[in-house]
Amino acid sequence: MSLRLLSYNIRYGGAGREKPLAEVIGAAAPDLVVFQEATRPVVIEALARATGMAHWGARAGESLAYMSRLPVAHAGWHRPRVSRHAFLEVVPAGEAWRVFGVHLSAVHAAWTEQRRVFELRALLASIRKHQHGPHVLVGDFNTVAPNELLDVARLPARLRALVWLSGGRIRWRTIQTVLAAGYTDIFRARHPDTIGYTFPTWDPHVRLDYLFAPTSSVPRVVRCEVLRPEQAAKASDHYPLLAELGDIPGGPAAS
Repeated sequence: MSLRLLSYNIRYGGAGREKPLAEVIGAAAPDLVVFQEATRPVVIEALARATGMAHWGARAGESLAYMSRLPVAHAGWHRPRVSRHAFLEVVPAGEAWRVFGVHLSAVHAAWTEQRRVFELRALLASIRKHQHGPHVLVGDFNTVAPNELLDVARLPARLRALVWLSGGRIRWRTIQTVLAAGYTDIFRARHPDTIGYTFPTWDPHVRLDYLFAPTSSVPRVVRCEVLRPEQAAKASDHYPLLAELGDIPGGPAAS
């Protein structure tokens, strides 16, 4: 048995793009979807109906949402005191895995990278009790991993200006913070020689979407892929990330 997990930033709530979004999701055949920019619950409800997902949760104005083919033992939004953004916790019934959905602050600049580090540290402190159990952090981290490059020349003019205003160089620390906390970048571990750009769909040049697992759980993550179906460019500005989480000895997690 395994849990097929899809992470998907659906851009500005997804309204008006329900059909291509449902096509992308349906083709991936996930058991659980974690959304970012899912600010309109009516869209998530429509996508759940279109893809045969019996369970879903979303909050108006909240970026993170989910839908699941499996019953859900527990789902909740948590906002650490120092963070502007909530994170989402989902535990499918009968599964050992606990899934934490993440969407960190956007914009490529030195001060927003510092904000992402603050948000990430707050998240890690909140889930510390699960750090050595089977869980994943997944979503749009809005940042670049160590040793990966951002081609500033391909950014829109307003974003190039922000990079320039922040000194022309950004010290990318967010992903290193996750790695230093004992997590592994699963896509990079599985595909050391594949770039894996996830954004934007019309001119992919940066990897913003990640799946992290505690190093002890890495062998149980049997798949992690960036999906690039033909209809993805009509659906969103991000490509979705699909992972397969394998069985964990010892039974399901408590809710």
